[in-house]
Amino acid sequence: MTTNDYAVYIAGLPKVLAGAACIFRDAQGRVLLVEPNYREGWTLPGGTIESAQGETPRQGARRESAEEIGLDLEPGRLLVVDWARGSARPPIVAYVYDGGVLDEEQLKAVRLQEEELVSWKLVEPAEIDRYLLGSLRGRVRAALDALESGAGTVELEDGGPVG
Repeated sequence: MTTNDYAVYIAGLPKVLAGAACIFRDAQGRVLLVEPNYREGWTLPGGTIESAQGETPRQGARRESAEEIGLDLEPGRLLVVDWARGSARPPIVAYVYDGGVLDEEQLKAVRLQEEELVSWKLVEPAEIDRYLLGSLRGRVRAALDALESGAGTVELEDGGPVG
C-alpha cells in the first residue's frame, strides 16, 4: 500500500466523535451541572476532545472544565466510557472523569463561559433525571454509582451498561 493509498483508506474510514467531561460534586454530594445555550437540557462541564491538536481525553476534560466553569483542576480517575449513537451525527465516545469535591472557595470561583453557557447549579443526585436528556442520564448515574461503590471504569453503550 502506498502512502497515497493509505491516506485514501484513512479518509474513507467511518467518523467517530470524542468528548470528555468531569463530574464535580460539593460536600453534600450534589452534582454541578451547566446549562448550554445551544441545545436543550443540562450537561456536565466538558466537550469535544481536540484530537487534531494531539489532545487526550483527560487533557480535553481538564481544558473544557477550565474553559466552561473557570476551574483548572486535574481530573481524577476515569469513571465511565460511553459509546453513544445519534441519528443526526456520528457516534460519540464519551469519557467521564472524577472532577472531585469542590470546596466553598472553588464554588465561589466558578465562572461561566458566556459564549456557550447560560447558568450552572448544584443538583441532588435524585433530581438528575429532571435536568439531563438521553444517554447522558445513564452516563451520569453510572459515574455516580462508580464513585459510590469504588468500582472501576464502567463501559456503557448509549448510556446503558454493557453485558
